[in-house]
Amino acid sequence: MTARSLTLTEVEALARSAHEGQTDKAGRPYAEHLAAVAEGVRLRGGSPAQQAAAWLHDSVEDDALSPGQLAAAALPEEVKAMVLALTKRAGEPLEDYAARILATPGALLVKEADIAHNADPVRLSVLDAPTRDRLAAKYAYVRSLLGITTP
Repeated sequence: MTARSLTLTEVEALARSAHEGQTDKAGRPYAEHLAAVAEGVRLRGGSPAQQAAAWLHDSVEDDALSPGQLAAAALPEEVKAMVLALTKRAGEPLEDYAARILATPGALLVKEADIAHNADPVRLSVLDAPTRDRLAAKYAYVRSLLGITTP
């Protein structure tokens, strides 16, 4: 008998709780970004596992969940694999990061939705020009590494 996995609603609650008090670069509650990425995945036809990974995609990278907490969570292995693939490691070249995403089933769609939200001109417009320009260039480069043609 297989253990029950968290529902999407439970994954959302876990992500919101884990990121409680965190804000994005514009000072907005971080959960708004997670919700936008999860919705972007859903609108792109993503599976429930991809939607769950979208809710959790920054949890380990942002120290909201430890790798051990993720491993112990009642989640399918494919969700955990996507979250770990989407976790940028300190000092890691973007090329290596992109290769890991491409090698992990389901992760590319989550990253596409993540970049789409991060690169949204409305979101970027509230940042100072040097930060906005640096991030726009980074997102364009990562899109090129991943073969994502639409901004």
